Amino acid sequence: MTAPKGKHIFGTVKVGEKGQIVIPKDAREIFGIQPGDSLVVLGDEASGLAIMKHDVFLSQVASAIFQGKPAQTPEESWPEPTDTTFDDIKQLAQTQADE
Repeated sequence: MTAPKGKHIFGTVKVGEKGQIVIPKDAREIFGIQPGDSLVVLGDEASGLAIMKHDVFLSQVASAIFQGKPAQTPEESWPEPTDTTFDDIKQLAQTQADE
């Protein structure tokens, strides 16, 4: 049985003594996670945890707050995160909200 397109099971990870986990290599490659990237950990007590790249999270939040329409992918709405500061993202979100 194959997984639906875009859906993945990466296996299990163990939580170390310091609460750390290792993100499987396949997951890092598919989602473009590099050393030093910032990730957001979200939690729902009924459903569990979710991990998102910081720039994707900011894009979705800004879109929901400022545009009132579904979030765009970061590539469509934001500069590369390595070239962008938080203040730059806030300014871009404000500019888009004003348009």
